[in-house]
Amino acid sequence: MKKPTIGVLALQGAVREHLAMLERTGARGVALKYPSELHLCSGLIIPGGESTTIGKLMIACGFLEEVRELVGQGMPVYGTCAGLIMLASRLIEGDQPLLGLMDITARRNAYGRQVDSFEADLVLKGIEDPGRPFRAVFIRAPWIEETGPGVEVLGEHGGRVVMARQDGMLVSAFHPELTGDDRIHRYFLRMLEGAEMAERAPGTGG
Repeated sequence: MKKPTIGVLALQGAVREHLAMLERTGARGVALKYPSELHLCSGLIIPGGESTTIGKLMIACGFLEEVRELVGQGMPVYGTCAGLIMLASRLIEGDQPLLGLMDITARRNAYGRQVDSFEADLVLKGIEDPGRPFRAVFIRAPWIEETGPGVEVLGEHGGRVVMARQDGMLVSAFHPELTGDDRIHRYFLRMLEGAEMAERAPGTGG
């Protein structure tokens, strides 16, 4: 069976860790530095980092509109931490470029500064072995303040939404790539498989 190719936006942030996790799951990870490389991939990960910097670099390098178009056409995308912010349609505070694709409102640095980073055990919907807590790493993490009607909440911490899905878009406020637990990346791979099956399915007509 052919390995799926998943691009990791390589402008800034935890790129290498996501690539290693993808290889561990049996997928092929590719560091993306040019928009033309997006068409080689069946899915995209936007990693954690500094969301304002990532947004500005996406504009400067021509990624912003290209990602909007491909995700709008059905390419699955997973945003972690800063990637969550980039996919959000609304921010509580701040003014920065956003993809604006997911019907969520994000609060930047909701858990505090770098020194306030922490780990927590989460119960997450949809992942393999859901009864086993996921040890999540939060670093200057956002949270999701509000979700639209089409958004499925997959995980919470302290009453705040920290993982969610809308159609082919997945976000987490924490960094699964910094753990030894690949269940969220495997969940994303299943999203890709579902998208490919839907694309191959014959139309029903109208």
